[in-house]
Amino acid sequence: MSQKVAILLCTYDGQQYLPEQLESFEAQTHSDWVVCASDDGSKDDTLAILARYESKWRPGQMRVFNGPRKGFVANFLSLTCNPDIQADLYAYSDQDDVWHAEKLERAVQWHASVPAGMPALYCTRTALVDGAGAPIGQSPLFTRPPSFANALTQNVGGGNTMVFNDAARQLLLNAGPQPKAVAHDWWVYLLISACGGKVHYDPRPSLLYRQHGGNLIGANASIGARIERIRMLLAGHLRDWNDRNIQMLTPLQAQLTEQNRETFNRFAAARKKGPVGRVVGILKSGVYRQTALGNLGLLVAAVFNKI
Repeated sequence: MSQKVAILLCTYDGQQYLPEQLESFEAQTHSDWVVCASDDGSKDDTLAILARYESKWRPGQMRVFNGPRKGFVANFLSLTCNPDIQADLYAYSDQDDVWHAEKLERAVQWHASVPAGMPALYCTRTALVDGAGAPIGQSPLFTRPPSFANALTQNVGGGNTMVFNDAARQLLLNAGPQPKAVAHDWWVYLLISACGGKVHYDPRPSLLYRQHGGNLIGANASIGARIERIRMLLAGHLRDWNDRNIQMLTPLQAQLTEQNRETFNRFAAARKKGPVGRVVGILKSGVYRQTALGNLGLLVAAVFNKI
């Protein structure tokens, strides 16, 4: 039985790279897909490019929506929570990447192993390229298992690699578009893992992730980039992000598994204590980041009340 995949594509002034991304959809070995594109007010030829492919493809294979014009996070979540979009699986897409031909097929194959009705999320590592498409490396290889305890402190899955099933989509739909979300992909990882869903991180890249001046969020690949993330953590960004994540999850606690609810409450309580209590509480909560440097930064942030 074929699985219909809705590709949730967000665009904004994307004329430079968009055709190459759309061509990579055409090249997919899994052919049962539709594109649901939300344009956030492009002033270039983006809409004309979308219209050209809409007329080229079979009827109904491309649908174009008007975005909320409140930034990329709101745009992606507006598509995620649009009840008019129905499919078996949902795949986020940026406007400037190039998908490997087997990207959707690999995701579909993994989702076939998930028990019916269980929320599930598939994500992968990425191959990095520059603005001209030349290889420049890969995104970090994460080796610790994805989990809610990890999701509370970081996101392991880039949105451009994410494919989630309809059970997961229902969780997101019921939770609503969440205007406080730090990032759409982090929210997806956080909510699906919190509610006992299955999350799989595939170490094999599924796309070319273009790094260029227009990137809103680039890959955390180099040592310098990782140190910059730690600097942001110590500057208090993580505390603000955690405040927002906790606000979003608090009214949804009844949906969390018992173990995850305990982790959540320990983590939330630890943040309100003194320096020693914060460090001890963070350790007891079981939350973790993927690297030793990240976990050290987490504890240092706890000491200085930046968590």
